[in-house]
Amino acid sequence: MAATAGDERRGWFGALALGVTLLKCLFVNAYHSTDFEVHRNWLAITHSLPLSRWYRESTSEWTLDYPPLFAWFECALSQLARLVDADMLSLDRPGYRSPAAVLFHRLSVVGADLLFVYAVGECCGIVREGERRGGEELLLLSRPPFVLAALLLWNAGLLLLDHVHFQYNGFLSGFLLLSLARHAQSHHLEGALLFAVLLNLKHVYLYVSPAYGVYLLRRYCFTDDDAGGGVRWKSFSPRRLAALAAIVLSVTAVSFGPFVAMGQMPQVLSRLFPFERGLCHAYWAPNFWALYNALDKVLVRAGARLKLLDASGLPKASMTGGLVGRESRHAVLPSISPAAALVLTLLSVLPALLRTWLKPGVGAAGGRDLVRCVVLCALGSFMFAWHVHEKAILIAVLPLSVLAVESREDAGIFLVLATAGNYSLSPLIFTPAELPIKALLMAMFTLYSVAALTRLHADQGPVLSPLERVYLSGLFAVEILREIVYPMTPWQRTLPFVPLLVTSVYCSLGIAYSFVRLYLRYFLQ
Repeated sequence: MAATAGDERRGWFGALALGVTLLKCLFVNAYHSTDFEVHRNWLAITHSLPLSRWYRESTSEWTLDYPPLFAWFECALSQLARLVDADMLSLDRPGYRSPAAVLFHRLSVVGADLLFVYAVGECCGIVREGERRGGEELLLLSRPPFVLAALLLWNAGLLLLDHVHFQYNGFLSGFLLLSLARHAQSHHLEGALLFAVLLNLKHVYLYVSPAYGVYLLRRYCFTDDDAGGGVRWKSFSPRRLAALAAIVLSVTAVSFGPFVAMGQMPQVLSRLFPFERGLCHAYWAPNFWALYNALDKVLVRAGARLKLLDASGLPKASMTGGLVGRESRHAVLPSISPAAALVLTLLSVLPALLRTWLKPGVGAAGGRDLVRCVVLCALGSFMFAWHVHEKAILIAVLPLSVLAVESREDAGIFLVLATAGNYSLSPLIFTPAELPIKALLMAMFTLYSVAALTRLHADQGPVLSPLERVYLSGLFAVEILREIVYPMTPWQRTLPFVPLLVTSVYCSLGIAYSFVRLYLRYFLQ
């Protein structure tokens, strides 16, 4: 019977995966951002220069700033790129984008996504199939594995970010999801290996590394609990801790070892952690700092209008200029330092880590606790960390999909978080030709998510509260304002960043709400 269910899953899952792969191929000639040139330049650096110059090359402004394991990945890709169009590997041809080069880059993302597809299939295998209703089997479209596969494979934000805007987030997310699936299956060493590889591919996943550290120490290194749920300290296994340490150190040695040997670690770290870029990215991520920046602007305007402040005597709020690399300085509110952002980030994730340590789940429940802690750490870091990119919201949205198909409460949180998070990515695709594609993908994914999760949890009550429905409807009003109304006003020329500000602030409200709800659910369940 299990084999039959597995065969059936392979059938419909293959159809979903094939459909989304063909859709990705349709975007080959769509708009692509400067990230296309970023990765083309990285191909050229890793192919044309000796290892000692990879993190020193600065001819282009798009310097290599991912961990070395991703540089090795680019180096491997460059061997294939050489066979397609060797000119794309030249450091002297900035902005090079021949049809062959564009096709190669697009298909490299589609090909790398095969890992993501495999990881989604593994995640579908760890969720509960769902109970019968009325003595009958659930229809395929109403089964949790099918809904989960659709939510992950067809995530509109991920599709637009990778296959229009151009990045490799699906490939990286595949490592994260596969790692989570392996922990849910109690294959902890394999899960740790996958996450160690991920960290050495993109260091933004440091956001969720505390969740992994606490979970593995508590769940894997301690082999037994007492009846009251406490820790049997005598059950601590140094052998298991040594195995985890060996995995992490081995992967890190492969990634960073050559640069350590050349004495280049300070240079590499300066590329990975450029704190001079400022508190916020050019387009504010919809987090706490977007609200903080907006409040600073409001206080300046209100104080000047009420004659409580002398605006001419205030420092210019360089935070709100919409550019990267600005000094992090506010006009009225206290300016934020990297150290302050780090402290707030740690405080925001500490309760989740304590809960994971004190009440670890067992078996599949433990795997779901890890997913929840990962989501909370991702959101805490997204809300408070230094120079957060708006794309980092996917680190929380994608794993939360796993919880959404098994719980009505998590489904409601997911709908708010995913809708606000995906919509916050839409300003990255700003070209008129891609507007219909963007709008259609966002609308279809949102409508499907609401309909599927509502149907899946129909016997447990409504998934969304009236307030949540009002909030999500408000995103439509923001879109009309941003795309139709504001461009027709005279302020478009003098205040071009207002639509981005409105988008960031409105989406940050939904994301902050989801963060609080997830915390409450984690402690009250």
